[in-house]
Amino acid sequence: MATTLSLSSPLFLAAPPRARGGVVSAGPSWSTANLPCMRRRSRKQQRSTPIVSLFGRKTGKKTTRETVVPEPDYRLPIAILGISGVFAYADNLLAAAPVGLLGLLLLFQTTRVRFVFDDDALEVKVGNQLQESGENVFVGGKNRWKYSTFVNWELWWPQFPILVYFKETQTKPEGQIHFFPVIFNGRQLYDIMVERAGPSETSGPGP
Repeated sequence: MATTLSLSSPLFLAAPPRARGGVVSAGPSWSTANLPCMRRRSRKQQRSTPIVSLFGRKTGKKTTRETVVPEPDYRLPIAILGISGVFAYADNLLAAAPVGLLGLLLLFQTTRVRFVFDDDALEVKVGNQLQESGENVFVGGKNRWKYSTFVNWELWWPQFPILVYFKETQTKPEGQIHFFPVIFNGRQLYDIMVERAGPSETSGPGP
């Protein structure tokens, strides 16, 4: 941090006039009787200099990154429901039922689950009001992970992302793996993950 001293600081006070050949230059008259007083004043000014320097210091402000919430994307649940419809059309109800339930679950989750990327961490929230999602039912702890704890992350597959994976060391030191269906805009998700968590080993999703 740069330390700024004003030109009005005691450090830049004008020096007293000097006498040449018995003639004093223009300015206030003074005599040797004033020297002790001037010395005391000089020492006082020197002691005040660090205070001026301290309060003249300018502290830089940390730039806070904006909070980003990728838009919901319904393509994955719709595609799964379409597959369920194909099974049902082929009278394969045994396959159509679980696939259809999965599609409905993802469709419901797409309407309510949000990935919130703030300045420090990724957090899973719910609803348009971005309410707290509570404790993680699988590994425990809050559904919020700092970017600094990310070991790696991937987006599968680049042309049609359906799954996002990341590993973090916040939940446990040896690392915790998380998988989430991509029910968000894949391009937005990839770009913000690269910006906040660093590059991935995979290429970006297709346009």
